[in-house]
Amino acid sequence: MTLITETNKLIEVCERFSREGFLAIDTEFMRDKTYYAKLCLIQIAYPEKGEGSFTLIDPLAEKISLKPFFELLSEESVIKVFHAGRQDLEIFYSISGYIPNPIFDTQIAAMVCGFGDQVAYETLVRHLAKQTLDKSSRFTDWSRRPLTDAQKKYALADVTHLRVIYEILSEQLVNTGRLKWVKEEIKNLISPETYDINPKNSWRRLKTKSNSRRFLGLVASLAEFRENFAQSKNIPRNRVIKDDALLELASNKPRNLDELSRSRLLLRDARKGEIASGLLTAIEKGLEIPDSELPEKQLKPERGQINNALADLLRVLLKSCSENAGVASKLIATASDLDALAAGDRNIGALSGWRFEIFGKSALQLCDGKIGLSVKGIKVCLLYTSPSPRDLSTSRMPSSA
Repeated sequence: MTLITETNKLIEVCERFSREGFLAIDTEFMRDKTYYAKLCLIQIAYPEKGEGSFTLIDPLAEKISLKPFFELLSEESVIKVFHAGRQDLEIFYSISGYIPNPIFDTQIAAMVCGFGDQVAYETLVRHLAKQTLDKSSRFTDWSRRPLTDAQKKYALADVTHLRVIYEILSEQLVNTGRLKWVKEEIKNLISPETYDINPKNSWRRLKTKSNSRRFLGLVASLAEFRENFAQSKNIPRNRVIKDDALLELASNKPRNLDELSRSRLLLRDARKGEIASGLLTAIEKGLEIPDSELPEKQLKPERGQINNALADLLRVLLKSCSENAGVASKLIATASDLDALAAGDRNIGALSGWRFEIFGKSALQLCDGKIGLSVKGIKVCLLYTSPSPRDLSTSRMPSSA
């Protein structure tokens, strides 16, 4: 099992790989002590089976530049295959500023092919590749060198089986005409907006109970400081200040170090030095935001606004449509989508594209009272309360003059 540690060898391998139709790619990384993921290993396999059809790249080696690898990722004639590749793509984007394209994600493809929600790689290996995975190196420190043979074998299994899974799923998608569905879902994965983190918007990831705009302004200011500080020091944001402590400060609004030190939830390092100074400055900024510029919480429909009976019917309809189409239900619509529909919202993803065809159209008819639901055996069936499209087409007979 060759581990590439020099640029010249990497150029040679990437040149050969650039002539392939697709490449199966995976990474191993560490992120528990840093803000940005530390790339520790890259695994690649190409279609031809057997020895030499795969390789490992050591991004931590002193004598290696990853430029040839990123040039390979930019080859538009080569499909880059990942499983649940969002984190891999985020790492490549943060290092190179480039997102590989075109890509194929086997987790998304499996959801479209009826394998359920967020299906695990191990499940696909077992069902499609008819193999089992060695889990012995799952929780290992990938930054330590040298890598053991067991680690290398474990890492390669993430791409050698991926080739088989890709070939089976892509053929199934072509045969069912659903390849365009997967491409539609992948658009979000290859958008820079998915990975660009704007510190000004980082407050939206926090769960707050209060709708007070001044409180939210303080949360936004503190969260912006935390994100900027974590990025500049390359440390996890919770090592700066944890979410619950941040919300406590936004509520209590300490104005000096003495008041700050009374916080119950604040980490010791956040009570002094750069972090303490930054937190107090952020609170001052939050208090000075003009009323007209304060952030506003995007409210979900209140339970009183939701037709709960209709929401339950929509859940039954979704399950039926999901089973009939052989597509994971969460890929079609989320629970919040169904609640929004039941509250009268029509600006949701399930009402556009391929989702509309297999669910959205019937969902709107159910909301408008044009169809009902009945059960025949173990099947949920649609009952048309007004003439069905089929009835209308068969009733258009020429009149006898």
